Amino acid sequence: MNAMSTVYEEFGRTRQKARTRSQLIAATRALIAAGTASPTVEQAAEAASVSRTTAYRYFPSQKALLIAAHPEIQTSSLLPDEPGDDPVTRLALAIEKFVDLVLESEGQQRTMLRLSLESDATDLPLRQGRAIGWFVDALAPLEPRLGKADIYRLAVAIRSAVGIESLVWLTDIAGLSREEAARQLRWTAQAMLAHALAEGLP
Repeated sequence: MNAMSTVYEEFGRTRQKARTRSQLIAATRALIAAGTASPTVEQAAEAASVSRTTAYRYFPSQKALLIAAHPEIQTSSLLPDEPGDDPVTRLALAIEKFVDLVLESEGQQRTMLRLSLESDATDLPLRQGRAIGWFVDALAPLEPRLGKADIYRLAVAIRSAVGIESLVWLTDIAGLSREEAARQLRWTAQAMLAHALAEGLP
């Protein structure tokens, strides 16, 4: 059972309950994609044709529902098979996939970003640092040159410049189109790598 499941879901008719949970999550994601920034449990229940009482058994709060609706990416790498050892190419491949993921799930990402600004947001997916691990993986061939610590520092710096936070600033504040913003994110990642290779890390 999912780590975020409720006690109600763990006993009796678990398959049916799993389907109902999936229906509520799918409905929430569809609402976000349609423009509802932060769907309520009631809205998700109506969209999923589930009673409100039942929906609250799965998601006792709006926050619990929105966390569950955040896209889970269970992978240790964004690289294709046999990506080679060139760190520039490897990072380009990982960034391309990562930026695509951010754009594809932009609605959910923006919702998580808003929630992450709350004082009790330590359990949110945006705080789990998955992307840092993906970038460390892409930069792994540089370990003999930079060392593990500096590879991690570089991965953190790149993540700070290519995630949903940067996309929101580029589109909402700087006025770039999403296509322009995506190109900027990819360029920034490569520029940071080039600088680290030429000048070292700060």
